[in-house]
Amino acid sequence: MIRALQAEVASLQQQLDWFKRQLFGRKSEKRIIDNPDQLDLGALLGDTPAPTEPEPTEEITYRRRKRKQRNADDVTDSGLRFGPDVPIEVIELSAPQLNGPEADQYEVIDTKISRRLAQRPGSYVVLEYRRPVLRHKPGRHLMEVPAPSAVFEGSLADVSLLAGILVDKFCYHLPLYRQHQRLKDAGITLSRSTLTNYVQRSIELLEPIVDAQWRHILQSRVLAMDETPIKAGRKKKGQMQSTWYWPIYGEDDELCFTWSSSRGSAHIEQQLKSFAGVLLSDGYAAYDRYAKNKPQITQAQCWAHTRRYFERAQKSDPLAQEALTLIGGLYRVEQQIREKGLEGQKKLDYRSRHALPIFEAFFAWCHQQRQRMDLVNTDPLAKALVYADNHREQLKIYLGDPEVPIDTNHLERALRVIPMGRKNWLFCWSEVGAKHVGIIQSLLTTCRLHNVDPYTYLVDVLQRVALHPARDVEELTPRCWKEHFAANPLRSDLEHVH
Repeated sequence: MIRALQAEVASLQQQLDWFKRQLFGRKSEKRIIDNPDQLDLGALLGDTPAPTEPEPTEEITYRRRKRKQRNADDVTDSGLRFGPDVPIEVIELSAPQLNGPEADQYEVIDTKISRRLAQRPGSYVVLEYRRPVLRHKPGRHLMEVPAPSAVFEGSLADVSLLAGILVDKFCYHLPLYRQHQRLKDAGITLSRSTLTNYVQRSIELLEPIVDAQWRHILQSRVLAMDETPIKAGRKKKGQMQSTWYWPIYGEDDELCFTWSSSRGSAHIEQQLKSFAGVLLSDGYAAYDRYAKNKPQITQAQCWAHTRRYFERAQKSDPLAQEALTLIGGLYRVEQQIREKGLEGQKKLDYRSRHALPIFEAFFAWCHQQRQRMDLVNTDPLAKALVYADNHREQLKIYLGDPEVPIDTNHLERALRVIPMGRKNWLFCWSEVGAKHVGIIQSLLTTCRLHNVDPYTYLVDVLQRVALHPARDVEELTPRCWKEHFAANPLRSDLEHVH
C-alpha cells in the first residue's frame, strides 16, 4: 500500500515537472554525453574490451596571449552574412579634407568598406496600367488595349499580393487581421473579408496540385504518420470543436496534412486504403488497429517516442538512465551511418553489426528490470518498460530495412508549422478553413523540404495552374516544379517595374 502511494506521488510529481518544463525549462531531448558520470554503453553491453592506458606524452605548457577585446561593432560586422539576392544600397561618404583649403594635399588611394544591416518596413505598390484608347479613323470606332490577365478575373489583386498573403500567414504565421492592420498603416483601405476571400480562392486553385502530390506519396514504400490537434468549427456556443491533422511523410520528402474531425483509426483506413508498405508511427493504438490483419502493411515504431517514456522516468528512478544510454547508442550508430554516407545493403550490414547488439542488450535490460519486486505498475519506469516490450517487434523493423528511419523526428520537424501557427491564429473558424490550412501547408512545407522559395513558387503556380494540362498537374508539385520551372519561373508585373 505504501509503495503504491509512493508511486502515485511520483507520478503526480512527474506531471508537475513536465508542466514546469513546458513553461520554463529546456524542451530539447538531447543529452549531454561528455559527462564523467554518464553510464558507459560498453560496460552495459558487457563484451567491450577495457580501454588501454594512453601512452605518456611530453607535457607542454605555455601562456596563451590574452585576446584583444573587440568592440560591439566589430563583432556585429563579422557576423553579417547575406546571399547574392540581397540588395545593397551604396552610400558614398565624402572626406572633409578633400573640400578644404588644403584639398590638393590629399589623394584617394583606396576605399574601405564597412557594412551595416538595415531594414525597410513592409511596403505595397499600386500598379497603374495606362492603356491607350484608339480610334479607327476610317471606321470611326474605338478600341482599347486589354489589361493583362489576372489570377482571378476582375480581381484587384496582383499575383504578388496573393502569394504574399499566403506566405505571411502560413510560413510566418501572421494572421490576416495583422496583415489588414499593416495595409491600413500603409494607407490602403481593403476589407478583412476581401483578404479572407483571396486566401480561400487561392487555396482552392491549388488543391489539384496537393491531390497529385498525395497520390505520389501513397506510392512510397515507407510512410511516416503522426497527428496533431487543431480547434476548428464551433461545437457549441463558446466552445470550439477538437479536430486533428494527420501529416503523412513520403519517401521523396513530400508531406501532406490530411484532416479529420476525429482521432480514430477510421481516418487512417480511409487515407491509406491503397497503401502497401511500411508505416512508421508512434505507439498510438489507432495505428495498431489499422495495421492489424493487414498483410500488406508492416508497422514500425518510433524510437524517439520510446525514449521519452524513460526520460520521464529518470527522476523517480535513476536506473532509467541505463535505458537512455542504450538508446543513445542506437542513435550514435545512425549518426555514424550518416557520416559514412552508407546506403542500401551497406547501411543494413552496419546496423546489424553495431545496432543489433545494443537492441538485444536493451531488451535484456528491460526484462531484468521487470523482475524487480519493488516496481509497481504505476511507476513511470514500469510504464516505460511495458511500452517498450509491447512494441519490441515494431521497434526492430528498422534494423531489417535500410529505408526505414529510426524515428519520426523528420516528420515532427515538418509538422511544427501547425503548432507554430496555432500559437498565432489559435483556431480555424470552420472545418472548411481547417481543410484549407492543410492544403496550403502541404505545399509550403514541401517547398521548404526541397529548398524551394515558397513566394517564388506561389507566384509561378498561381498563374500557371489554370493553363497547365490537368493530366500533367504533378509537374506543379514542389518536387517536380523544381526540375521543370524553377530555372525560369513566371514573375509578377511588379518585378518588371523600375
